[in-house]
Amino acid sequence: MADTTIYSTEIVNKDCKGLRIDKFLTQSFPQLSRSQIQRLVSEGNLTCDEVTIVDNSFKVREGEIYQLTVPEAAEANPLPEDIPLDVVYEDEDLIVVNKPAGMTVHPAPGSPNHTLVNALLFHCGDSLSGIGGVKRPGIVHRIDKDTSGLLVAAKNDAAHRGLCKQFAEHSIERTYNAFVFGVPTPRLGRIEGDIGRSPHDRKKMAVVGKNGKTAVTNYKTLEDFNGYAALVQCNLETGRTHQIRVHLTSKGNPLIGDQLYGKDRKLKGKNLNSQVLETINHFSRQALHAKSLGFIHPRSGETLQFDSVLPEDLLFLQHSLKLL
Repeated sequence: MADTTIYSTEIVNKDCKGLRIDKFLTQSFPQLSRSQIQRLVSEGNLTCDEVTIVDNSFKVREGEIYQLTVPEAAEANPLPEDIPLDVVYEDEDLIVVNKPAGMTVHPAPGSPNHTLVNALLFHCGDSLSGIGGVKRPGIVHRIDKDTSGLLVAAKNDAAHRGLCKQFAEHSIERTYNAFVFGVPTPRLGRIEGDIGRSPHDRKKMAVVGKNGKTAVTNYKTLEDFNGYAALVQCNLETGRTHQIRVHLTSKGNPLIGDQLYGKDRKLKGKNLNSQVLETINHFSRQALHAKSLGFIHPRSGETLQFDSVLPEDLLFLQHSLKLL
């Protein structure tokens, strides 16, 4: 196959619920053999939203959509790169890092190197080889390139399977901080809106009707910047692609700096400081930070909980917002 190809299944209906994922994919994509599919799955090429599935015996669930990536025929292995990492926790099974904004998680077209994977390969050495696939060793979830914050990677197959299972079951605790235009109404609430591909722009996700997947975001307003903007804490019950960005936009509160969902939103006001407006209206990335992460250690069974502070760019944004 000359180019990377991505296959997406139809939404799983009740008749297919409970099938092994390799059998379901074989039925969905008859152009691929079951052995091909099993290899692709075990190498980390199957995702559901932002979660990687590596177990061929995984049972499909009603309402889900699965995405299988068939890589180019000749893929280069990612090379270790001496890129500094902010390591929050590390043991023989896993590593938790605080990813900076601007770093892609794994190699992809347009971002073949300088990724978190390249940094992890250098930091962890050969222990990551083959875990989760050649191009995504150790990766069990991801956050967007321009989102900062906490991310966990596995260092062996057992840890990879255990963490992937928790993400697939949505049992991972994840809290995000988001700076948004306006103040959500009500200030504390729950957003339930099925998310799917936007019918108007294929680059976007959107709150849609029958073709979407269940998505739930619990939020509360932590700080109100004179009604012009707010700092909002979001806790995810599900992990859909761009979930926070889509849900808050659907409420009329897109993230500051979000060039995909909020690029047309700007603050205006004759009495507002022009330099402050410049900082806010031209913020360089979506103002979103993965602040906390909690999960069960796949070997010890211990509950692990991690928290991170806002990075400098978001602290500067917060300071600017306080001047409104």
